[in-house]
Amino acid sequence: MIPHDSNMDDYPQQSSNQINQEDRPDKQEEACGVFGIYAPGEDVAKLTYFGLYALQHRGQESAGIATFEGTTVHLHKDMGLVSQVFNESVLQELPGNLAVGHTRYSTTGSSRKVNAQPAVVDSRLGKLALAHNGNLVNTVQLREELLQSQCNLVTTTDSEMVAFAIAEEVNAGANWVDGCIQACRRCQGAFSLVIGTPDGVMGVRDPNGIRPLVIGILTGEPERYVLASETCGLDIIGAEYLRDVLPGELVWINEEGLTSIQWQQQSQRKLCIFEMIYFARPDSLMHEETLYSYRMRLGRRLAAESAVEADLVFGVPDSGIPAAIGFSQASGVAYGEGLIKNRYVGRTFIQPTQTMRESGLRMKLNPLKDVLAGKRVVIVDDSIVRGTTSRKLVKTLREAGAVEVHMRISSPPVTHPCFYGIDTDTQDQLIAATKSVAEIAKQLEVDSLAYLSWEGMLEATREDTNSFCSACFTGDYPVAIPEQVKRSKLILEKATV
Repeated sequence: MIPHDSNMDDYPQQSSNQINQEDRPDKQEEACGVFGIYAPGEDVAKLTYFGLYALQHRGQESAGIATFEGTTVHLHKDMGLVSQVFNESVLQELPGNLAVGHTRYSTTGSSRKVNAQPAVVDSRLGKLALAHNGNLVNTVQLREELLQSQCNLVTTTDSEMVAFAIAEEVNAGANWVDGCIQACRRCQGAFSLVIGTPDGVMGVRDPNGIRPLVIGILTGEPERYVLASETCGLDIIGAEYLRDVLPGELVWINEEGLTSIQWQQQSQRKLCIFEMIYFARPDSLMHEETLYSYRMRLGRRLAAESAVEADLVFGVPDSGIPAAIGFSQASGVAYGEGLIKNRYVGRTFIQPTQTMRESGLRMKLNPLKDVLAGKRVVIVDDSIVRGTTSRKLVKTLREAGAVEVHMRISSPPVTHPCFYGIDTDTQDQLIAATKSVAEIAKQLEVDSLAYLSWEGMLEATREDTNSFCSACFTGDYPVAIPEQVKRSKLILEKATV
């Protein structure tokens, strides 16, 4: 994975659909990044490129941009990082007044070019281009409905289904906005959408607001609006954060400005708590502060709940660093760096040999031996999924000279899979679902292990603690998961082993 606010594995990996369990990174894989802009007179393709560049951490498998020049759609998408998919000559071939962009990590549909987004489909009113972050949980039913209507589905993604559902409503006589609303009412699960049309751009969020979506504005006349998964996608192009798209809201942006429609009564807001703990960039704003500040509070609360005598505390780069700083501040244990991350390692599809693995290939993280030698250390990370990478990391620290290794995790134990756009394992693959904390500590070979409490995680948000989805810790899913969806995830998981 690319350098950003995430610790991944000791060497870059392929899609989870292509590798075995032992080789998979010991983290939940990110969601997707969406971006949209309505800015007549501006180079919308280039602005979208930079927006996606800032959102690259949300998905590294593929990237795409669709621009609208009147009724003509210009589309370019491919496998790879944003900087690999686009260059100056490609962007020059994407003229228009509005654009939609996407950077993808696959959670439904295989990792193939045909599944890259935006998804572009025809309709009575012209083409539409859709970028989706999230996962639907009623895809089986929706797919059956679309196939009965003779829709020509060409991908294996739920995102294409949403696009076809909108086109179907438009073909039946609805305008863009009404067609989108009617289609969204057929969808269940998590979806933050950015949709380009010849007449304007729409941004839509599911009634629970599980995945984020924000609105920005570019200064000048006429008003020019931007939609992005996170505020870091606005900052990079100089757009000012205006507000979040509300759960159950549709915003329609065209030459008349921005129109808001509450298409469905808000349910209890359930923003994914892992967006705050890990997925979103630390410089992105949520609840009027950067996530860096929240993550430092997690570390302070973690120190209060599970203090330990040690000489040095450090975080697993990069996602564990803010919590490690907070832990140091609250505990008095000196903060330092014990691991150096290679920030120039991009995503690679070249797998190391077994000999390389056995010799301890360290393309991502390397220990500072003179810093660690003879020290009792506390290593802070944001989560443990399977424990495979954590165990390797502990071994690396001991080999570098650490005399004690204490691990502290700034979230509770992950015990349930996610069905809303995050690629997690099935429950039997989650280490905390089958082992106690003491058993996990033994398997990781640490001197002590402690997780942040569920209450501490939520209280640190300083928001209504009921307004977050924390199903991966509790199994309390805000949108019911059909049994066939649970079974299909298990079948897919077994097929990748």
